[in-house]
Amino acid sequence: MKKLVICADDFALHRAASKGIASLAKQGCITATSAMVLSPHWPTDVKLLEPLRGQIDMGLHLDWTSEFAINAGHGMALTRTMLSTWLRKIKPAQARPVIDRQLNDFEKVWQAPPDFVDGHQHVQQFPGIREALVQALAERYGSASARPYLRVSKLPPLQADFKARVIAAMGAEPLRRLAGMSGVPCAPALSGVYDFTDSPLSYGQRMSDWLRSSPEGTILMCHPAQGVEANDVIGRARLNEYLYLSGAEFQKQLKARGIQLVRGSRLYEE
Repeated sequence: MKKLVICADDFALHRAASKGIASLAKQGCITATSAMVLSPHWPTDVKLLEPLRGQIDMGLHLDWTSEFAINAGHGMALTRTMLSTWLRKIKPAQARPVIDRQLNDFEKVWQAPPDFVDGHQHVQQFPGIREALVQALAERYGSASARPYLRVSKLPPLQADFKARVIAAMGAEPLRRLAGMSGVPCAPALSGVYDFTDSPLSYGQRMSDWLRSSPEGTILMCHPAQGVEANDVIGRARLNEYLYLSGAEFQKQLKARGIQLVRGSRLYEE
């Protein structure tokens, strides 16, 4: 069977997202989730995952672009963050305290290091941020076997549309090289990228394509929520994802494609 990791992003973004992710984890429909620790919901919503400790991977959703990050003083809108990092205006020395703060906030609440680190809007691989992140993981977490793994936002060749190429161009391969030199494990590929609409394909059709074309060990990301929260611009897509992932059709697809859902913390150690 082909082993894949299903990761739900944006835990603690709002209550609907946290409840949906916890529900899917209990059902065994996802094997990882990453938390927005700058959110005021993080210290309370984490209780939803306490019964699942040791059953799913728990990661840090490194944040530079959300309202939480902007309110924290370091954040900027995505376009500005991309430009600032591309022009090397954000230096690793500036990024490191921001990364350490979010790792500290994660560990304080979860009472353990993260199993992995990814990034809200893929900031983990932006120039300046990626160097500081790899350095932080290598220095904070001792031996290579104890280090959190990294999500590298490079899609499989059959999924590499224009959006995917833009995401990868922001630093997928440089991040992979840096991690390799520092002994930080990486996932081989990322799947699940789309524009959060149902046109021209439904989410179920997209999932069928992703499961078919994702190689062994790929992280397939999702953004589910149990309801639509006000001011969430992709709220409807989040609900659609939750309804599909919690339904019978998803289980049928996994069986038909010969997919085994696994935790990356075990897969990438092998």
